[in-house]
Amino acid sequence: MSLPVSDEELIGKFEDGSLPVAEFHHEQHVRVAFLYLCKYPLLDVLARFPANLKRYAATHGKNGLYHETITWAYLFIVSERIARAGETQTWGQFRSANMDLFDRERPLLKRFYCDETLASAFARERFVMPDHCPEQKPS
Repeated sequence: MSLPVSDEELIGKFEDGSLPVAEFHHEQHVRVAFLYLCKYPLLDVLARFPANLKRYAATHGKNGLYHETITWAYLFIVSERIARAGETQTWGQFRSANMDLFDRERPLLKRFYCDETLASAFARERFVMPDHCPEQKPS
């Protein structure tokens, strides 16, 4: 983001749609997911985060970008990592301990999903269980 924002400001701007699309990249998606998961139980977040993400996308004319499998997979992974940390973490601490969530050279979900699966309309519309493709090389 161009200027650092507080957790509360990020959540507020995300939820009311005032966060500019140019400032809502992958890291901010993960940060919002982390903040939601620190505040609400996973099952609540699985409803709340996607609904707010879809509304945010619609506000900015980006309806077709939402992907249920990617969203839910990251929510499950972030939730597990929060639990495994065994202590309350700030966003900065969580981010530093989980840099693989942001690795564009070796995308995390390639460990769990075939490219064809994530590219499918079915996976875009509903959560699909991992179908790891061992012969698939990370891009």
